[in-house]
Amino acid sequence: MNFFEVIQPHINKLSKSEYALLDYVVKNLVAVQHKSIREIAAECFVSTTTFLRFVRKIGFSGYSEFSTVIKYTILNTKETNQNNVTFTQKQSKYRNEYLKNLEETVRVLDERKLAEICQKLASTPKLFFYAKGLSKNTTAYIEYLYTLNDFIVITPHNHEQRQWAYRNIKKEDLIFIFNYSGEDEELIQIIQTIKTQTEHSSIISVTGANNNTIQNLSDINLYLFTDEITVQGVDMTSNVSMIIIMELLLYQYWEHQDSINPDLILNKIKNPSTNLDE
Repeated sequence: MNFFEVIQPHINKLSKSEYALLDYVVKNLVAVQHKSIREIAAECFVSTTTFLRFVRKIGFSGYSEFSTVIKYTILNTKETNQNNVTFTQKQSKYRNEYLKNLEETVRVLDERKLAEICQKLASTPKLFFYAKGLSKNTTAYIEYLYTLNDFIVITPHNHEQRQWAYRNIKKEDLIFIFNYSGEDEELIQIIQTIKTQTEHSSIISVTGANNNTIQNLSDINLYLFTDEITVQGVDMTSNVSMIIIMELLLYQYWEHQDSINPDLILNKIKNPSTNLDE
């Protein structure tokens, strides 16, 4: 039993104050497993009765089950990280591993999830792309592709823009979160704020395959495979898998639109009427 799988069906039912309790638990998951209900309630400035009511509302029979599932989730995550060393280890033959990662990313793509996203894209919603670091630069290309297909795309480039953008998101919009680790604190905070709204927008994340916070807080998660690479302290991790996912999503979107001819659109991309270098 996984903590995030248990709470997922109940998140949208939480009040703002209850979501604040969930926020505390998620951010302090490791510490929470060793605390009593009295200790946690005191740190959250609520009564033990209030916290117990919250625990039951997110899908647990009581505090004992709540604590046990958290311990199991943390233990299982550690074992997964130890077993999946290919995600982070250095490769002597990186070319082969690079291709394997791309193949694996395509192989595990869930067609049902892609179809669900395509249905949401059919109404041509406004798209918000959230990314940081090297992934932020990659979204420029993805933004270009989706803009060509008549989507309005907003890609905030710094902290101030990210804070402004999520305040202007409407229910019908789609939010894409690109973050390999799935543990970026700012992006997690943005997701949590959005989900406190009564009827929040659909949140779609693209993260690494490990169990992570952003993945578990998203409505739909697509995951990729790549090897983390740091050169002289600079993140040089490949973002090609992320591009592949978003390109395949766009291609499937074309197939869902009877009025669109993919060949014509591909020709438009290859032979635009304007000078793309301007």
